[in-house]
Amino acid sequence: MKISNVTLIAVGVPRHTGFVNKHVIVQLETNEGIMGIGEMSDFSHLPRYSVDMKDLEATLQSILIGKNPFDTAAINRELDLNFPQALYYYEKGSFIRNGVDTALYDACSKFLGISMSDLLGGRQREKIKVCYPIFRHRFMDEVEENIDVVRTRLEQGFDTFRLYVGKNVDADEAFLDRIQSEFGTKVTIKSLDFSHLLDWKDALRATKRLAKYRFELVESPAFWNDYEGLNHFRLQCEFPVSEHVWSPRQQYEMIKKDSVDIFNIAPVFIGGLTAARKAAYAAEVAGKSVLIGTTQELSIGTAAMAHFGAALPHLNYTSDPTGPELYVDDIVTSKIKYENGYLTLPNRNVPGIGVELDWEKIETYRVPDLRWGDVSVHQLQDRTSQIRV
Repeated sequence: MKISNVTLIAVGVPRHTGFVNKHVIVQLETNEGIMGIGEMSDFSHLPRYSVDMKDLEATLQSILIGKNPFDTAAINRELDLNFPQALYYYEKGSFIRNGVDTALYDACSKFLGISMSDLLGGRQREKIKVCYPIFRHRFMDEVEENIDVVRTRLEQGFDTFRLYVGKNVDADEAFLDRIQSEFGTKVTIKSLDFSHLLDWKDALRATKRLAKYRFELVESPAFWNDYEGLNHFRLQCEFPVSEHVWSPRQQYEMIKKDSVDIFNIAPVFIGGLTAARKAAYAAEVAGKSVLIGTTQELSIGTAAMAHFGAALPHLNYTSDPTGPELYVDDIVTSKIKYENGYLTLPNRNVPGIGVELDWEKIETYRVPDLRWGDVSVHQLQDRTSQIRV
C-alpha cells in the first residue's frame, strides 16, 4: 500500500463561548482505495502565527506520496526533521505531525480491517474517565458563571472538573468554596491547573491556601522547563504533581530530576500517536502514572486519544479529552460519545479510527486558511442555519 495523495481542509468551529477554533482535517489517499483521516487540532491557540495551508499541503505531499503508511517510524523521523520537536507544548509543528500520524494509523488499521486500538496494542478498557474544564477566573464575578457551567455539565453526567487557577486566587478559593457547599461529594475537582502561570514558590503558596478543599492533583505548578522547581514543589506538596510531555528530552529531564508523579501525555503536544506511545512507555519504565491531556480537539482527534488510552496499563488518573463538548458542532457523522463522565471508545468492530467525515458540515465550517480573524462566529452561524431547517 502506498500513499497517493495528501489533502488538507481547514475548518473553523465555534465553541459555546463564541470563539471560533480552527482545525485542519488530514486526508491520506492510498493506491488501495483506502482513506486515512487525522486532525491537526486547535490552530487558533497560542502562539498566534499562522501556517500557510497551500505550502503545508505541498510540503506534506513531497514527504508522504509514495510512502507505505505502515512505515510509521521512518515517516515520523522525516516529519521530525521538517517540523522539529517543541521547546514548549503549544508548537504548531507538533500539531502538524500529530494530524499526519493519526491518518497513518487510521489508514493502516482500515487496511487490516481492525480498530485503531488493536493496532495500538489492544484494549484494556472500553471507556476513559474524563473531566470538564473550568477556565481561569480573572474576576470575582466569573465565579457564578463557572458554577452555572458545573450545574449544567453535572446534569449531563460530568461529575469531575479540572480548574485552571492562579490568575485570581481569591476567585479560585470562592469557586472551590461554592463547589463544596453546593455540591458536596457529588462533584470532584480533578486538579488545580496552574499552566506554568506562576513560579513554583507562588504556586506552592496558592496550593497550600486551597488545600482545605478537595482536589486530586496539581498540574504545571512551575514555569515551563523548570525541572528543579517542579521537584522543589513536589517535595513540599501533599498532592500528586502532573506535567505535560512535549518532547523526549523534556520528559528525560523530568525523570532525571524526579519532578512529577504523573505524565500528562497528549498526542497533539508531543507530535502524534507514535511519540505519545514512546512517552507512555518511558513513564511506565520510570514508575510514573499517566493521564491523557487535551487542547480541546474535535471528534477525530478525541477518537485517536481514546484508542491510545485504551491500551495504557498505567492510566491511573482522570483524563482531559472533553473537547467535542466545548463546541457547538463537529465535522463527523456521529460525534464521539460521553456517558456518565466517561469517554466511550468507538465501536471495536469498525475498522480504523471509528468516526466518519460529514461533508455537509465540513462545507459549513470550511475556512480558506488559518489566519486569525478571517471568519466570525456570526458568519458560521448563518451558514449553519442554512442547512438546519
